[in-house]
Amino acid sequence: MDFESTRGMSGLMFPEGPRWRDGLFWFSDILAGQVHATTPEGKLVESFDVPGEPSGLGWLPGGDMLVVSRVDLCLYRRHGGVLTRHADLRPVHSIYSNDMVVDRHGRAYVGSVGFDFNFNTTPNSIGSALALVHPDGRLETAASDLKCPNGTAVTADGRTLIVAESMARRLTAFDIGADGKLSNRRVFAELDYVPDGICLDEENCVWVAAVDGPGVIRVAEGGEIRDRVAIVDGMVFACVLGGADRRTLMICAGVTHHSDEAIAARAGRIEFARVAVPGAGLP
Repeated sequence: MDFESTRGMSGLMFPEGPRWRDGLFWFSDILAGQVHATTPEGKLVESFDVPGEPSGLGWLPGGDMLVVSRVDLCLYRRHGGVLTRHADLRPVHSIYSNDMVVDRHGRAYVGSVGFDFNFNTTPNSIGSALALVHPDGRLETAASDLKCPNGTAVTADGRTLIVAESMARRLTAFDIGADGKLSNRRVFAELDYVPDGICLDEENCVWVAAVDGPGVIRVAEGGEIRDRVAIVDGMVFACVLGGADRRTLMICAGVTHHSDEAIAARAGRIEFARVAVPGAGLP
C-alpha cells in the first residue's frame, strides 16, 4: 500500500534522528548544530545547540536526554538544559559517530559512518563498529565489522536489536543479552536500497528510509516490501512512528548528503504520513 505524506517544517540543513517522546517529535538538524522539538502538527516548541553536529537521540530511564555528537565522537547528556559529556566514543569510532537507539535500561547503541562521504573514499571496503554505552558512561564494542551501522531499533520485548548496515544494503539483527551484549548475528532483510534511519511497528515490520529508493519502505523479515511512503522530491534520511496512537510516521528528507551542498541549499524538511500499523519498540 502507498501512503501519502504532508509537508511539515522546511528550510532545514540536514534533519536526522527523529524520535517521539512525551507528546513531541524530536530531531537533529545536524549541519545547523541544533536539536528541535515539534508538536505532531509541526509547530516548533523547543531548540538547543549541540557542539560537533548532533545526530542520534535517546533518553535515559530518569529522563535525561542523550545526544550523539557526530564530529566530536562523543555522547552528550542533557540534564536541566545543560549538556555534559556522557561518554567518549573515540576508542570504538574512528570517524563520524551517527545514529543511536537507547533501550529501556538506558544502554545506548551508537553507530558510526566509518568513512567520509564528502570525499572520494571507498565505503564498501570499510568496516565500522556499533558502540555500547552503559548508563554510567562505560564504553565497549557491541559489534564490529559492520558496513556503516546506521539506523538502529530495539523490539518491544527488548530482546532483539536491528541495525541498518547502509553500505551493505541490509538490515542485520542481534539478540540482546541481559548484560546488553549482542549475539546471534543474522540477516533480517537484504535490500535493493541503501537503508538509513529505521523504526519498528507492531507487526515486527521495519520502516526504512531508503536513501536511493522510492522513499520510506515497510519491510518484513526476509525482505518483502509491504508498504511505502513515496518521496519524489529529493531523498529520505530517517523516520519514526509517533503521535498519540503511534501511527504518524515522521520523515526526515532533503536533497543531498554532502555537507557544503546541504548547507547552501537549506532544502531539508520534515514530512508526516498516517499509516495503518502503530509503532512498537524503540525508538
